[in-house]
Order: sequence, then structure tokens, then C-alpha cells
Amino acid sequence: MRENPFILEPYKCKALFCDRELETKQMIDYLNNGRNVTLISPRRLGKTGLIFRVFDEIGESQKDTDCFYVDISASQSMDDFIKLLSEAVISVLGKQSKLSAFFKAIGGLRPLVTYDPMTGSPQISLTYRNEEDRELSLKGIFQYLESHPKKVVLAIDEFQQVREYAAVNMEALLRSYIQSLHNVRFIFCGSKKHTMTDIFTNAKRPFYESTTFLSLNKLDIPVYKDFIQLKFREGGRQIASDDVDQIIKWTRDHTFYTQTLCNELYFNCSEEISARDILEAEGRILAANRDRFLELQRLLTPAQWKMLTAIAKEGSVDHPTATAFIQKYRLGSGAAVSKNIKSMVEKELILVENDGQKVHYYVYNVFLSRFLETL
Repeated sequence: MRENPFILEPYKCKALFCDRELETKQMIDYLNNGRNVTLISPRRLGKTGLIFRVFDEIGESQKDTDCFYVDISASQSMDDFIKLLSEAVISVLGKQSKLSAFFKAIGGLRPLVTYDPMTGSPQISLTYRNEEDRELSLKGIFQYLESHPKKVVLAIDEFQQVREYAAVNMEALLRSYIQSLHNVRFIFCGSKKHTMTDIFTNAKRPFYESTTFLSLNKLDIPVYKDFIQLKFREGGRQIASDDVDQIIKWTRDHTFYTQTLCNELYFNCSEEISARDILEAEGRILAANRDRFLELQRLLTPAQWKMLTAIAKEGSVDHPTATAFIQKYRLGSGAAVSKNIKSMVEKELILVENDGQKVHYYVYNVFLSRFLETL
């Protein structure tokens, strides 16, 4: 049986990765020309997959370059950042001789390294005597990468998280170490557009105008349609063009949700896929997420849940404080609506997009939006 080609992990191989040829080329060109890159996109639109696609291409064409990836979305402190960055470096170095040199570079703190029995990923534990040790360790990692025998590309995913670290101006500290590096190129990735833009375009911030921006938009629909039909066809399944249109419309051409629906269809259907098959797959996905969505309802105030439901039923809203919208869904005062919108944007429950003409508000999670439509 063929493996399901609609993968839900960020990246597996070029054959299962749709398009992004222009973005891949742009990013590699920027890096090769000595530029650091800021990559911004909403969550689950494919930015991590793009990074690994770039790494894949660099690995094939530039044998003199090593690529490192670290996701700091779960980090809460400088300690977490150093730990995650160290693990990312260790996972690439591998050989014990190289590890010894790395450990020496980060201050000789005798780190304890273990390996996850399921994934084989390294896990490191560091103990610091004082704040100076922390800063020396962080500086040592960057110095090690600077002296690495190969060129280095380091991608730091969800970079805006450094703003959440207490008791340290992490932006200033990182900038002080990074600005003197010549052997290391950086990809700073983030899903919170406002925060990422402020970090790199605010003249009062340490990283001001230090990178080239690259925004990731939704996949071109005709290209994505061709990809979807090709992968079904390679697996011995047929799907009509109109039915692919329905898939992309229901998932709003948002990569993760489109992949999930196609994955469900590929797994449960054989030969010819019908419109009925698609409706049943949509129903299974919403049923599987129902308890999680209702748990979210318990975490929000009634007014916030009502607001989220109203936006979902509209599909998108351009003016959430407009009298007609507020009265239609009985949302209370304009001030209360503004407060709830701001709170849910910060919680990434509502996505704000500007198409150059209007600002649009959506429920961030497409499946949650489709579930709320049914209430």
C-alpha cells in the first residue's frame, strides 16, 4: 500500500512538498548573498516546511554548509533558549569529537546529554552558577558556530518568543553576539506578524533593519489543485477538479487544513473520490475535534465565545465594531467587542490579515471556524 502522500509533518521530501519554488530560491539567494532573513507567516501555512525545503536544497548543492534548526515556541527563559539551541547543534554534529569541542566552547559546564529513546533526539541539561555563566554559554555557542569549519545557516523558529523572557533583554543580548558573526547566516521565523515586524522595523529595537523580509502567503490555487490531483492519481485514486475546488474552499487554501482533509480522504477512500466522500471526511474531522473545541469554550468568556462564533458564521469580518454586525449577533457595546477582539488576536484565536485595501478578521483555526458555523 502506498504511503499517504498528504503528510501532516512540516517536511519529508521534495516530492511531497507543493511548490514554494520562488520562495525557496529567494531565501537561498538572500543567504548566499550574506543576508539574514526574517520569514513571517500565520501558523500552519508552511513556513517550517519551507525552511526544511531550503535546508534540503542547500544540503544537495552546497556541501560546504551545515544547517541548524531550533524551535523556541515553548521556551520561557534564556535557559530554555540555550538548551534548545544546544540540542539543535548537537543533533547536527553527532560525532563525539565534535561534541567535546562544542561543550568546551559553551563554558565547560559539564552538560548532561541524554537521548530520547523514541526519537533519538538529544536532550541536554545545563547547570549555571550565575547569570554570567548563562551569557558566556550563549556567547560560546555563537562563537563555536562562527569557528565551524563549514558555513552555517541557523533558523530560529517562533523568534518572537524572546520577547516573553523575564529579567533579560534577549533581543539586545542576541544582537550583540550576532552582529559580529561572518560565518553564520540567520533565518528568523515568526507567526505573530505585529511582534516580528516591530522587532525588525522599529528603530528603537536592537534588530532594526538587520534582515531582509520574506512573507509566506497561501499557495497558488491552480498549482495546489494540480498537486492534489497528481498525488491522488499516483495512489490509484481519481478526484474531479470541482471536488478539489470544494476541498480548497472548505479549508480556505490553508496548507495544514487542506493537507489534513486530503490525508483523511486518501486514507478512507479508494479509486474514485466523490463529493459525498468529501462531506463525510469533513464531518469526521469536526467530530474528532469536537471535544477539544468545546473545551476551548470553557476557557473563554461567554462574550468571547459569542464573538468567535459570529466571525465564524460570517466567514470573515472587515469591521467587527460596525453597528450592523454587533446588533446581528447581539455582541454588546463596541468597546467590549474591541476588547474581546484584541484579547483573542493575542491568543491567536483570531487572525488579522491586510490585503492592501481592507483588514479582515478570521477565526484562526479553520476547523474550529467550520465547527462554529454548525452551532
